[in-house]
Amino acid sequence: MAGLCDRRMSKRRFVSRRDFLFEAGSGISGLALLCLLGEDGLLAAPTGATGCASPEGFAGSPYLPKPPHFKPRAKSVISLFMSGGVSHVDTFDYKPELVKYHGMPLQGKGEVRVRQGFPGPLMKSPYTFSQYGQAGAWVSELFPHIATMVDELAFVHSCQGKSNDHVLSHYEWNTGSILMGFPSVGAWVTYGLGSENQNLPGFVVIYDARGGPFSGPANWSAGFLPAAYQGTVFRATGDPILDLSPPSQYVTPEEERARLDQLNWMNQNHAEQHPGSSELAARIASYELAYRMQMCAPEAVDISKESEETKRLYGLDNPVSEGFGKQCLLARRLVERGVRFIQLYNGSIVNQNVDTWDAHASIRDNHGMHAPEVDKPIAGLITDLKRRGLLDETLVMWHSEFGRMPISQRGVGRDHNPGAMTVFLAGAGIQGGQKIGATDEVGYKAEEQVVTPHDLHATLLHLLGLDHKRVTYYFNGRHMRLTDVAGELIPQIAGQTKRA
Repeated sequence: MAGLCDRRMSKRRFVSRRDFLFEAGSGISGLALLCLLGEDGLLAAPTGATGCASPEGFAGSPYLPKPPHFKPRAKSVISLFMSGGVSHVDTFDYKPELVKYHGMPLQGKGEVRVRQGFPGPLMKSPYTFSQYGQAGAWVSELFPHIATMVDELAFVHSCQGKSNDHVLSHYEWNTGSILMGFPSVGAWVTYGLGSENQNLPGFVVIYDARGGPFSGPANWSAGFLPAAYQGTVFRATGDPILDLSPPSQYVTPEEERARLDQLNWMNQNHAEQHPGSSELAARIASYELAYRMQMCAPEAVDISKESEETKRLYGLDNPVSEGFGKQCLLARRLVERGVRFIQLYNGSIVNQNVDTWDAHASIRDNHGMHAPEVDKPIAGLITDLKRRGLLDETLVMWHSEFGRMPISQRGVGRDHNPGAMTVFLAGAGIQGGQKIGATDEVGYKAEEQVVTPHDLHATLLHLLGLDHKRVTYYFNGRHMRLTDVAGELIPQIAGQTKRA
């Protein structure tokens, strides 16, 4: 017993008076240093203040930020997808020859293939076109608000796909392939760069309040990439995220954290015994992200605190534009919080020929209904991003799955046309007011500087600081990439920046 006491006494540390005064002084000086650093604003902010915009994630998270290949011009992407096939010759690709030859057959173009049959003669647009901006861009009366900002937009009039089928064309412009099962653009972007906010999804999809687009979740699938990179769907109406808040009688946050840690430990053990299961890794990541979103997502998706002026800017004061306006406003809030890729859809296949841009029955009735839904919200989004200093670091891309024929369908509608489509881009330092590429005299086929989905995707990745040839994933015996074995940068977009 005495020996035990001796051993305990031998482990006790005695501090001299000199050491005591030195250590006490160090502690006081440390407090003084903290005070000075705080006054100069050099201390890290409290966790609660920055926790919902934090790039710090958990160990092994697939969403951790990754360095780009070179200095990026954009940090985020907002893709505005008009599902159903927007008619380029009735919106942004003015063709006076259609007026001149209205009612005459389309000649000299070889075999003209249409999707539904009933091909008619050439048909002029039922809408009036006017020129706007310093560059004199032609815009139809369908888009009076977008027309006021054409000097911010670069129009690519020569986009061309492979298929005249809605589903296959959705695949092509969203994944780079007309075949199902390939990763979407948003999945490739988050795979290549991760996310700047570990408390919100890196890739968010908000589709039409009426329902989903053609081909559904395949548009935002991770394909053969790890499953964690697939898009997360937010709703356009009601609560954007269902079951986000725990029930009132649920466990405390501390208890939930402990349960999640235990579950993660079990899943990690299983993952070590069964390597290569991306579904399990995605499940682990989704549990952690869901926990973090409980604290951060409610504020991020709450548009009620936006000013009335901002709500009017997005068209929330009009029932026609309110739905897409909420989608656009939510996209801006997500960009502000570091979400990497946001894709918005207008058009739902609930009632295909009415609820999408699929104007077989009547171009006037169909586009006359859908254009007012998106015109003011899109103009409001670009305006709001610019005034908040976010436009130069955000790429905004407006597109569809294909254009429409210059000939009529039963005299009033237009059939699918994968040979020509107009896309416009804004932000990311892109020089606005540009007209890139051109279709033939009646808008039947892209003729000058043809731009394929691979070209557009290569350019998008370039603006984010990624070399499309180096963003690869080994699958099925070879290194796969978004642009397959093709893709050329659009020089007017990738090779210059916006003039001051």
